Amino acid sequence: MAVLEELRITGLGVIDDTTLPLTGGMNVITGETGAGKTMVVTGLGLLFGGRADAGRVRAQPGRAVVEGRLRLLGRVADAVHARITEAGGEPDEDGSVLLSRTVTVEGRSRAHVGGRSMPVSMLGEVGEQAVAVHGQSDQLRLLRPAEQRAALDRFAGPEHEKLLDALRESYTGWRRVVDDLADRRRNARERNQEADLLRLGLDEITRVDPQPGEDDELKTEAQRLEHAEGLRTAAQIAQQCVAGGAEATDETPDAAALLGTARRTLEAQAGTDPALGDLASRLEEAATLVTDVSAELSAYLATLDADPARLQHVYERRAALRALTRKYADDVDGVIAWADRARTRLSDLDTSDDLLDELEREGQRLAVEVADLAGRVSASRQEAALRFADQVTVELAGLAMPHARIEVAVLPRPAGRAEPTLSVNGVEVGVTSDGGDEVELRLLAHPGAPSLPLQRGASGGELSRVMLAIEVVFAGSGGPPTLVFDEVDAGVGGQAAVEIGRRLARLARSHQVLVVTHLPQVAAFADRHLVVAKDTGGAVTTSGVRVVEDTERARELARMLAGLPDSDLGIAHAEELLAVAAKERRL
Repeated sequence: MAVLEELRITGLGVIDDTTLPLTGGMNVITGETGAGKTMVVTGLGLLFGGRADAGRVRAQPGRAVVEGRLRLLGRVADAVHARITEAGGEPDEDGSVLLSRTVTVEGRSRAHVGGRSMPVSMLGEVGEQAVAVHGQSDQLRLLRPAEQRAALDRFAGPEHEKLLDALRESYTGWRRVVDDLADRRRNARERNQEADLLRLGLDEITRVDPQPGEDDELKTEAQRLEHAEGLRTAAQIAQQCVAGGAEATDETPDAAALLGTARRTLEAQAGTDPALGDLASRLEEAATLVTDVSAELSAYLATLDADPARLQHVYERRAALRALTRKYADDVDGVIAWADRARTRLSDLDTSDDLLDELEREGQRLAVEVADLAGRVSASRQEAALRFADQVTVELAGLAMPHARIEVAVLPRPAGRAEPTLSVNGVEVGVTSDGGDEVELRLLAHPGAPSLPLQRGASGGELSRVMLAIEVVFAGSGGPPTLVFDEVDAGVGGQAAVEIGRRLARLARSHQVLVVTHLPQVAAFADRHLVVAKDTGGAVTTSGVRVVEDTERARELARMLAGLPDSDLGIAHAEELLAVAAKERRL
């Protein structure tokens, strides 16, 4: 569950600075035409990652700010909190999250989530989980075949989604193999030319057979061989100093002997002062270290060899490596990496008959797999289409369209378009990553009427009710917990308007619902009624939002009913409408 508890809008359109306190049930926003109701929906869109329009930002103060507090609970809270924390934000201790979006007159946009600056896309991620905004533009979007197919797929449930994911994965693999095969055949000459050049380079590198780090090792060895005599003299002198040697005499005692004498002298007096015993121990450690150094110097001297033949070999080897580094990379490790990339690229360039035959067989296997999955997805859609149509039809009966019926046609996509063609369930169809189906919502307005696509068979008011019926059905099968409706009741009146209000109120039992409406029959069902009102007292017209209750609310409904907020008859009618709505909500 998610509840948008508060929305503050500053500097957006006619709204200077206003705060909307929202409740968890049905929130209705009303007001005269041009008062700024649309700016509330625009603000919501901005808060949840929508596109910013700098033209809507007020010149003073030069920026628009939309802030909201979203309280999250349950499954939605776990998913959103985890994503926000991963991005560096911090939800409040009570589970709520502070969201903010700023847009300047220059068009720059900034977002904050959980107290941290974030990309605007993060607001969009939160919005996908928490809020669904429906307006007249959404109705137009629902008329597109791709949107209708997506709507049916969402309704079909998680098992259908898994099947669809498997189809998309297989389709991607199939197209990759087919495109790879076509490219190898189409560009065989260019591929063979590039492969020849790579083989020449690999042959040259293979003959030299460079080893990782070899250039540095050879450089070090060359220096030792070039300076072998100087190194030997230094090592011999050091070795004689620390541990004596062939030329050592009694007059020039070595370091090990001196350390031994010092240790024994201190040990002789250790009984008198224990401090000297500690120093004697340390001298023993030093003597051990000197002995080790002496042994290592002896070993070093044994390895020194002024070998002109070896030095010549090192020179030749370094010259061979330099020849490679001039052509292929800056150092030997880079040459080895180039060879690895060349081998990989050669496999990509392969146009041998064996490989082409193998790709052909793999493409055919994947085509069979895609066709099978597309057939299973189609069957799943047809089953979901029957359930979807029945549930939406039931909702339409409750929206003053008792004789209307929705049909969901799942049809094979005609072959011969830009998509590849496969045989699915014995029929040649055009296949995409979404399968081989076209989905079309159709409306039978009354018995005997033809079944027509929504865009041809529904009036504006009917389309609004169909949209609401679909949303009610979606609400029963999951989806975002906060729903926003922007004048989806346009073109509706009378009993149909009452039924829309009743359906929205029922939807508000399990969701937070925000409705922008001009119909008093809808507004009467609200748990909280907010009015957007103009203020023309200053030099610049501004709008604000206030909560209306009791008498004020009746006056607002009277204004909506007859344009006469002070009419006793209008207020009486409004109070009667409120009483009916209150009774309906309790049922």
